[in-house]
Amino acid sequence: MGEMTSFQLGVVGALFLSVASSVSIVICNKALMSNLGFPFATTLTSWHLMVTYCTLHVALKFNFFENKPIDMKTVMLFGILNGVSIGFLNLSLGFNSIGFYQMTKLAIIPFTVLLETIFLKKQFSRNIKFALFVLLIGVGYASITDLQLNFVGTILSLLAIVTTCVGQILTNTIQKRLNISSTQLLYQSAPFQAAILFVSGPVVDQFLTKQSVFAYKYSPIVVGFILLSCLIAVSVNFSTFLVIGKTSPVTYQVLGHLKTCLVLAFGYTLLHDPFTSRNIIGILVAIVGMGLYSYFCVNETKRKQVGDLSSMTQVKDKDTTAPLLAGKNGQVKENNSLV
Repeated sequence: MGEMTSFQLGVVGALFLSVASSVSIVICNKALMSNLGFPFATTLTSWHLMVTYCTLHVALKFNFFENKPIDMKTVMLFGILNGVSIGFLNLSLGFNSIGFYQMTKLAIIPFTVLLETIFLKKQFSRNIKFALFVLLIGVGYASITDLQLNFVGTILSLLAIVTTCVGQILTNTIQKRLNISSTQLLYQSAPFQAAILFVSGPVVDQFLTKQSVFAYKYSPIVVGFILLSCLIAVSVNFSTFLVIGKTSPVTYQVLGHLKTCLVLAFGYTLLHDPFTSRNIIGILVAIVGMGLYSYFCVNETKRKQVGDLSSMTQVKDKDTTAPLLAGKNGQVKENNSLV
């Protein structure tokens, strides 16, 4: 009874940490860039990745996961691509409202499915397509009426979607081909992601903002928010693996929808982002579509697992009964026993 209570408390703690850290880093970064005037999103991302790598290195020393070497060329290319995609996501956050930023993140999934259908020839059921249709309707309905929609922000969001989609497809391919976990891949690629953003970050930020990160006057409150953002980024990474490990991917998907709702609510109440009835309806429709997508995906996976298990059971039954009925060369033995 005590062990069950301890496990339940651990699950609740993991869920709370995941929600709190994910919502906090979005609010913190938005306040840092918009309210405090620190527009250097790409440079900030490189600091996030450096702190994340250091934290993973410490976790490795404490045997939280096992390191597995990966081909250097593969890791470098993967790290550069993901570094660019993370930079675009953070730039999208800096140039758009929180609502449009969340819609950008939601749109990554259907665009990933589209790329897989075109280039990998994957097939998706009618239920999945319906869920994606609902999601896209919600995204479009919300983004069209977003009062802070602008040309630069839209371009950055599109680039973030494309690079993130390709990165997710490669993440799946690399893990399957090399038989490594997501933690091992992150640990190997994080230094390259941090390096590419650390070098290119100040240049990109100066081009976009016409300001230099080195000439910026860092006030104590800005430094405090930067340190807080880096610490929260570590918590986000750890809590993601913690939730999936203690619960299931389904719970994490549902938790993601809760994070979206909380982020949008906090953005409206704390940062006073513009919010209309069309925004609310579009976001709700998008969240419903995302929920349907997760539900149908999980159900289809379960049906496939049940079918595979049934096939394996039938093969096993054939293997165990055949020797009792057949002799050499598969011939049936005669029953010579006396009655």
